[in-house]
Amino acid sequence: MKIFAVGMNYTLHNKEIKNTLLQQSVSDDAKRNPVIFTKADSALLKDHKPFFLPDFMGQIDYETELVVRICRLGKTIPERFAYRYYDAVTVGIDFTAREMQKKLREEGQPWEICKGFDGSAVIGEWIDKEEFIDIQRIHFRGDINGKTVQETCTSEMIHSVDRLVSFISQYFTLKTGDILYTGTPAGVGPVNVGDHIEGYLEERKVLDFHVR
Repeated sequence: MKIFAVGMNYTLHNKEIKNTLLQQSVSDDAKRNPVIFTKADSALLKDHKPFFLPDFMGQIDYETELVVRICRLGKTIPERFAYRYYDAVTVGIDFTAREMQKKLREEGQPWEICKGFDGSAVIGEWIDKEEFIDIQRIHFRGDINGKTVQETCTSEMIHSVDRLVSFISQYFTLKTGDILYTGTPAGVGPVNVGDHIEGYLEERKVLDFHVR
């Protein structure tokens, strides 16, 4: 199983993290290739298990995302056929060691340590994609301690799900069970011990866990 993730796929989030590449129009951004990174399989955290905060890594931020499950083998997939290669969606949390990420960026180093550490890829309950009219019209949100901290619609993505699946398949053979984190909207922030995190697809709760 491979875990793929996408950086900088929502314009407002890019502005909040002050990404200098995104001082352009959305139409210009859409012409750029997606920012893709991977997480180790040990990053996966599921079944409502708690996330144990690695305090030695500094500030850990939550990033609420729509996650897609790959359902068949595919390589060099045309974008118009990409919808055939995923069958379910959920809400996930891409945990990020933010201070470490900033340092790695400044030094021009890879993101693996700050993005792919154990437990950093939380996923909720899978929902068949056929329950939704359009993958690019799904509203999702993340709540912490009963308060909504992130909320958006997949129509706000810079790169669509099908575009992401097609692009990634140029470089990696997609296999059944691979998962894709499609990027986070604005509203990211730090988590603390004791936080209760929930995620919703439309009004359906699919994610529920605690930070220890």
